[in-house]
Amino acid sequence: MAPGVELGFAAAAGPGGAWRLRSAYFPSKVGGRPAWLGEAGLPGPAALRCDRCQQPRAFLLQLYAPLPDRPDAFHRTLFVFACRGAACYRLPGPRGPLCVFRNQLPRRNDTYPEEPPPEDPPPGPAAAAPPRRLRGGAALCRVCGCLGPRACGRCRRAAYCGPEHQALDWRRGHRRSCGQRAAGDDSADATPEHNEFLFPEYEILIEPEEPEFPADSSVGPDDEQGAKDPKEKEELRATGSAGEAFQSLDEETLEAMAKHETEEDKIFQTFKERVAAEPEQIIRYCRGGEGPIWVSGENIPEEKDIPNCLCGAKRIFEFQIMPQLLNHLQVDSLGESVDWGTLVVYTCADNCGEGNEYLEEFIWKQDFSAGYI
Repeated sequence: MAPGVELGFAAAAGPGGAWRLRSAYFPSKVGGRPAWLGEAGLPGPAALRCDRCQQPRAFLLQLYAPLPDRPDAFHRTLFVFACRGAACYRLPGPRGPLCVFRNQLPRRNDTYPEEPPPEDPPPGPAAAAPPRRLRGGAALCRVCGCLGPRACGRCRRAAYCGPEHQALDWRRGHRRSCGQRAAGDDSADATPEHNEFLFPEYEILIEPEEPEFPADSSVGPDDEQGAKDPKEKEELRATGSAGEAFQSLDEETLEAMAKHETEEDKIFQTFKERVAAEPEQIIRYCRGGEGPIWVSGENIPEEKDIPNCLCGAKRIFEFQIMPQLLNHLQVDSLGESVDWGTLVVYTCADNCGEGNEYLEEFIWKQDFSAGYI
């Protein structure tokens, strides 16, 4: 039996619930700093730079997605990072401004107890604060929470992923507090929020999708199901200013254009109908089951577009990020903005992972067709 679709929704954790978004509680969350799962083999600063502008990517979201039938993936989380530069989103397709990493641990590991974490908040405020170091001692960047191999040259305590975030933190207040605290005293130099770089933080709540649609309703450009284009719709397209341009086209070209528009209408309508019951969904998860729902017939990856894992296994669809997430990210602007129609994540079918390091997987960006923006 194919697995059902699970939906993710953004929920404000609030000041009293921030502790649930820390690593020890295996969260699914949007924004803020990553709550790293394993402490070995974290992606370094070079791996997290945008392929297009070479600036550091920001943490977008993580999904806790253990595999019950795999003892080596008793804990398993997928981490997605996204560039903050709007211009980097002009082109569709793979990677570019986006990347995704997978990490997993067995139940018995060196980082977490075997028992589930308690459901009550821990005592004291420290548990809600983002960590500056991993338990093993590796420093994390004060701005983004990723590996911070670069240290402040003055105090040698503040860590950064690179010069961009060191300069940002210096302007945000580290130059005033640098060197003021005694060894081991962090009170004089609290980590600033850095909301100008970090995305807003939300908890992701997961619920099963109500089975109102058949499992094979995923639509692609070659799908022959659905309503045919009404004749009057085609006639309407040939009126007005567009009609003058069409007069110079032969009948075969007109038929091809009409068919293409019909497919676009059909695919986008299917997308709208599928999300209508839960319009606030930001995640659709269904590893190894139903495929993604596309927002357009254009730029749908073929099998050859999805590279095999480094272990040689094929990659399979695991989840997609919906355009509704953009409403929570505060990225709207009068000019260009961070944007997508849907982001689709494919992961190793064999779920390889000897050594518990972070392994890069594959993400594909599809945009809306121009007529639906």
